Amino acid sequence: MVNFAAVQLNAQKGGDSKTGTASYYHNKFVGRKTANGETFSNTKYTAACNQYPLGTYLKVTNNKNGKAVYVKVNDRIGHPKRVIDLTHRAAKDLSFTNSGLANVTVEVVSSDLGQRRILAQTNDEGVSDNTL
Repeated sequence: MVNFAAVQLNAQKGGDSKTGTASYYHNKFVGRKTANGETFSNTKYTAACNQYPLGTYLKVTNNKNGKAVYVKVNDRIGHPKRVIDLTHRAAKDLSFTNSGLANVTVEVVSSDLGQRRILAQTNDEGVSDNTL
């Protein structure tokens, strides 16, 4: 248990990143419980990821177009070849809902930064690195 706590603290500090394939949730999951007990909604900025502890905040960048969103990990992904599964809202912001998949870079950010950026995205204030 001590090892898990150390991993969670390190993940929350930021800086750790991974590159891989992102997908997004099918609407059939709306209303179901996520791994942390929240009710899934395709309109929020959350994600399923096996690489980081639940509650970790991530910046996800579409490597094709440079667009980025911030999400909170609240679920686990069932597809072993995917690095992250995003909500439809996050995938739409990254412009890959038509293709269904995107090559992304996933970077851990601090809880404070992640919460502020998600609030800004939710309020349609944008996520430019020059804001907040």
